Amino acid sequence: MRFDSLRVGLCLLTLCVSTTFGFGQKRAMVLDDLAKLVNVGGPQVSPDGKWIAYTASHMDVGEDKNVSELWMVSWDGTQNVHLTYGPEGAGSPRWSPDGKWLAFTSSRPGKAKGSQVWLLDRRGGEASQLTEVKEDLTDYRWSPDSRQMLLTLKAKEEPEAKEGAKPAPPKPIVIDRYHFKQDIQGYLSDKRDHLFLFDIATKKLTRLIGDDKTEDKYEERQAEWSPDGKWIAFVSNQEGPDPDRSNNSDVFVVEAKGGAGTNGVAGPKKLTSFTGVDGGPLAWSPDSTTIAYRQGVSQRYSIYDMQRLAVVAVAGGVPEVVAATAEMGTGAPVFAADGKALLTTIGEDRVDYVAEVPLKGKGAQRLTADEGTAVTLSAAGGHVAAVWTTDVQAPEIYALEGKTLRKLTSHNDALMAQLNLVPAEDLSAKASDGSEVHSLLTMPVGYAAGTKAPMLLWIHGGPTSQDSHRFAPDRQLLAAHGFAVLQVNYRGSTGRGHDYSYAINADWGDKEVKDLLGAVDWAVATGKIDADHMGVGGWSYGGILTDYTIASTTRFKAASSGAGTANLLGMYGVDQYILQYDNELEPPWKNVEPYLKLSYPFLHADKIKTPTMFMGGEKDFNVTLVGGEQMYQALKSVGTPAELVVYPGQFHGFTRPSFIKDRYQRWFDWYDKYLGMPPAVKPAVAAEKKAE
Repeated sequence: MRFDSLRVGLCLLTLCVSTTFGFGQKRAMVLDDLAKLVNVGGPQVSPDGKWIAYTASHMDVGEDKNVSELWMVSWDGTQNVHLTYGPEGAGSPRWSPDGKWLAFTSSRPGKAKGSQVWLLDRRGGEASQLTEVKEDLTDYRWSPDSRQMLLTLKAKEEPEAKEGAKPAPPKPIVIDRYHFKQDIQGYLSDKRDHLFLFDIATKKLTRLIGDDKTEDKYEERQAEWSPDGKWIAFVSNQEGPDPDRSNNSDVFVVEAKGGAGTNGVAGPKKLTSFTGVDGGPLAWSPDSTTIAYRQGVSQRYSIYDMQRLAVVAVAGGVPEVVAATAEMGTGAPVFAADGKALLTTIGEDRVDYVAEVPLKGKGAQRLTADEGTAVTLSAAGGHVAAVWTTDVQAPEIYALEGKTLRKLTSHNDALMAQLNLVPAEDLSAKASDGSEVHSLLTMPVGYAAGTKAPMLLWIHGGPTSQDSHRFAPDRQLLAAHGFAVLQVNYRGSTGRGHDYSYAINADWGDKEVKDLLGAVDWAVATGKIDADHMGVGGWSYGGILTDYTIASTTRFKAASSGAGTANLLGMYGVDQYILQYDNELEPPWKNVEPYLKLSYPFLHADKIKTPTMFMGGEKDFNVTLVGGEQMYQALKSVGTPAELVVYPGQFHGFTRPSFIKDRYQRWFDWYDKYLGMPPAVKPAVAAEKKAE
């Protein structure tokens, strides 16, 4: 949501400090490890099940950017082949159904600029550019006969300058949309994503729905071919005269012919009817008769929604929520080979596991029993692959055989073998209003039993996400620096059902703070935490909750609020959440009271005594920089120590490695300055500095 957490940036990049030394001994994470961590993801099993293509992203220190490359690993794990190289990167690998080609997207130099589809011959050789589209390519899919591709394209705001021509001066941005800005995309025009059929032999491009004269009113996305090649299913919001004013997306199906809805060709057929989110990713049954998708619970508030699995017949009929997931938040569906069950990931109370879900009945079968997080699934040729991670293991590709995970890739093994990583322990607590709250407590590297450690309350964003048992660089980094780390799944988080997430509707900063402080009390009660040396921080909604927390208590000695806000009236029309404001709070001229109530950190800034560092990306349209600027100015005005750090060119999730590294170092310096290190951890820190 608002407020997406910094997980994307943190999962890509890591930084650290050492505490154990000597030959054969493990050490805590250090700053130089940042360039060694590889983010493994996007597995795609080949049609014959013998290979898995995937992406491996790493930091290019010299260019100060992240680069994604393609690899493939054999199903038996004996061969791991590096497929692409180069500074431009490659992503979104997809096998042709006939098994001859591996396609991917890249902006590398070619016959046309921008992201294009490239092909690698399965037998070997250099990649060749397939598409030469002038539009922005946002997605693609192979047709079942491998003769066509379905491209998702959006017209560019301005045509690209011809080679060697002088760039045209910028034009004014003219906007006529209710929802007019979005992080990364910037200001939104009336140009939307549309589907096109691309003939591979002739390179002819045909719009799937409508033609060039069709009004550019609705977008089409998350499209998938039926296995028999006759149909294409997609997701679109076509609610009323202005779809920007609704979150009512639906699943549609259309014949795989160009110009649907024109010249006598049948138009798309809407299959779903829930007045809320019916969305993807979509999955077709093997016999092409049924589509699996994800349906929300709430009819108005997609922010707090829980996506459960549902199915609908292509021929029409009443969509059905899959009973086994009616009370669970799910990931993307994948049909089992027999078409009678779905594979998916389920987020449940600090873990994300793989499950097999029957289309009928309630008996979901958990396939991964270990504490960890399954990120992505892919299935083909009778084989299933997943990305799996734990507290002490960075993400890698695994084969899932029944209920057994078999590790296939080892990009991070050498680094993991060097590091003294700390598992997180589950903690349950009671908030002041009696609500049960669950959290993760990670003790410092080298923690000695019987001592008390300084602690950071590290708050996740979202709010609809959860801290889980996964490899979390921020967690390990802070533990390596000498801090215990408490991560709380406050009300509003996922993993405990829709009602738990929805509990904070129109009441931000109330129940969450009760949960946060209740968990802190229980952590202190373990006897492991030094209550006189505690800090608090977070990014996105974690930054927002940091503001609420320091306005509610003075027990924390330092705070860091990243991409946060505390003046709701000052945010209306400034960020990308206009639909949420209007639906959840009503416009301020209709009901100003909730805006004033929820702005208590800003309106009572004179009560805040905690030294606080505010951070944000200059180009963030998710939670705009103005939110941090206002709080920074307020604290400076009342005399509370404050600092503002602005990162040029960065959106909500940071992508520049040097800025991510800088952010970590500033966290360290800020907390060290105001918390200091108690005697219990000084020896480890002294040894650490001596070794350096």
